[in-house]
Amino acid sequence: MKSVILQTATRYMHPILLLFSVFLLLRGHYFPGGGFAGGLVASIAFVLHSIAYGTENTLKILHFNPMAFITAGLSLSTLSMVLPVLFGYPVMTGLWLDQSFPVIGMVGTSLFFDIGVYLVVVGVVLTILFTISLETH
Repeated sequence: MKSVILQTATRYMHPILLLFSVFLLLRGHYFPGGGFAGGLVASIAFVLHSIAYGTENTLKILHFNPMAFITAGLSLSTLSMVLPVLFGYPVMTGLWLDQSFPVIGMVGTSLFFDIGVYLVVVGVVLTILFTISLETH
């Protein structure tokens, strides 16, 4: 689709949607939200870009195959689940750093689990949609 209006709107909405997805991700280890909701919003940003500029151009700005996001996300989530076992705690026990960070707050294994879920959701949604989109052309 070659709509100047859609391309202009996407140019402004894409970074706003990605920033909002990061907000949802970081908010999620204290309140509802987190990796799944943030990942869906990030996926929407890239789908909007794909509709406005084409799938090939969106794949260029991603710099990675969406399948790589799935692999990285699963690895990070698995690591955050198993890490407490190394310290003698049960699987999926939350470990937290003693220091709080500005904007982010307390950092712990739940944040890294959410980041992994975020990457998996983005990878799965974009893999499915880009596969369908590229096969129809």
